[in-house]
Amino acid sequence: MEGYQRPCDEVGFNADEAHNIVKECVDGVLGGNDYNENNINQWTASIVEQSITHLVKLGKAYKYIVTWAVVQRSPYGFHTASSCFWDTTSDGTCTIRWENRTMNCIVNVFAVAIVL
Repeated sequence: MEGYQRPCDEVGFNADEAHNIVKECVDGVLGGNDYNENNINQWTASIVEQSITHLVKLGKAYKYIVTWAVVQRSPYGFHTASSCFWDTTSDGTCTIRWENRTMNCIVNVFAVAIVL
């Protein structure tokens, strides 16, 4: 039916929903841990894989890209940037900042609509 939209087919990317999903993943993996370079590979795999899995389970027509960066907390700061050229009515991004007393983390989610 032309113009019909199922209730689960939102127009545009829901950044708040993605933010909450990824934040839960990060909290679950890093919560209570101090920075330890020996754990970085495991944390990286867990956070990006869990985030992608939970985002895909939403059943929305998107391709997802998840990036994650972590640094040991220091007085030097931590800055990232990204830029995208896409359809702002359907595609989107969100950034999740997470920190504790020993580390700073940034997770970026990019969602690109699949046009069928």
